[in-house]
Amino acid sequence: MRILHVNKFLYRRGGAESYLLDLAELQRERGDRVAFFSMRHPDNLTVPYEEHFPRHIEMNPLPRGPLGKLRGAGRMLWSRSARRGIGKVIADFEPDVAHLHNIYHQLSPSVLAALRTAGVPMVMTLHDYKLACPSYSFLDKGTPCTACVGGSLREPVKRRCKGGSLSASMAVALETWLHRRFDAYDPVHRFICPSRFMAGQLTQAEIFPDRLRILDHFADDGGSPAKTVPGGPLVCVGRLSPEKGFDVAIKALGMLRGFGELVIAGDGPERMALERMADEVAPGRVRFTGRLPKEEVLRLIQSATALLIPSRWYENQPMTILEAFACGVPVIGTTLGGIPELVVDGATGKLVPPDDPLALSSAALALLKNPQETLEMGRSCREVARRRFSPEGHYAGLREIYREAVKAANSS
Repeated sequence: MRILHVNKFLYRRGGAESYLLDLAELQRERGDRVAFFSMRHPDNLTVPYEEHFPRHIEMNPLPRGPLGKLRGAGRMLWSRSARRGIGKVIADFEPDVAHLHNIYHQLSPSVLAALRTAGVPMVMTLHDYKLACPSYSFLDKGTPCTACVGGSLREPVKRRCKGGSLSASMAVALETWLHRRFDAYDPVHRFICPSRFMAGQLTQAEIFPDRLRILDHFADDGGSPAKTVPGGPLVCVGRLSPEKGFDVAIKALGMLRGFGELVIAGDGPERMALERMADEVAPGRVRFTGRLPKEEVLRLIQSATALLIPSRWYENQPMTILEAFACGVPVIGTTLGGIPELVVDGATGKLVPPDDPLALSSAALALLKNPQETLEMGRSCREVARRRFSPEGHYAGLREIYREAVKAANSS
């Protein structure tokens, strides 16, 4: 099968990109031909067709100045350069199916129009809540919020939930209204939700409920042995942005009063603020590695006592949890979104309330002080990974969804 993956970034920026690249490799290993369409970016992998990618533009925040903001808004609504570029890729690669990921803003739904014109079946994995929430994350000033589910698109403007900015909130609300008004996402034949939580929210919001399919992501242990040596640091992995709650993890470590250490892998806008906080509340006990290659991330997780997911937003299905399970490492996560669908309290980790450093520190201390019990939890995690999140199971489930999309495209 010839599969065209479409995503606005083409490097390991976050969970969506990690899934995309791992999936493409899995498909190649099984004999599929894979190509990519993305936005140009200095960190992108070097791939065929990159000469057809639209130019790089930063959208968070929008470009400066009236002209820059106008260009950014235009790109969000409908990118002519993306439509032209993907049209050239379609003509040369002739995909059997297009697998879409995060196309919002930098690519826009214009790519869907080009695929529909060419008669290409489309499947879209939903990595966030953009189709139901104009600001992606179901967050209002750091607090979980689902006001837009079944509600009015006036809510983002009233709440200024896009960075507290009236203009930015108006822009994303207008974007969502226009895309809904003109059925911009109607060409997509199947939408994949990695969590039941996401599927429930989109169904409630009446976002193509008959086209939603729930499919777990996958994790591959790479043939590595299970963790057998007890102990190790606490580890956080991900983009250093406010919704991830890494500040809560640092405060929790400070409450352990000299016991344990924390390693934070990743980069992002909050890095300097988090480093300052670490120096204040847990001096010398927090290490920041920056962004790491996948192999190094897996080695770091495998060395850990536990992976911490202190998120304050409704996580979908974090790839890092699946990777920790594959490495035989338990997870301490918050009780939001899809996390409780993965972490069974007391069996594969611990669940704690969001924004509660004391609860997080207590859960971490319990694992740090009971290394043999923690190892046993890790063995349970690895078994869950093999049973529920195997590459073979994911590949088979995805192929069935591809077949559904092809059938739907042929009958339309």
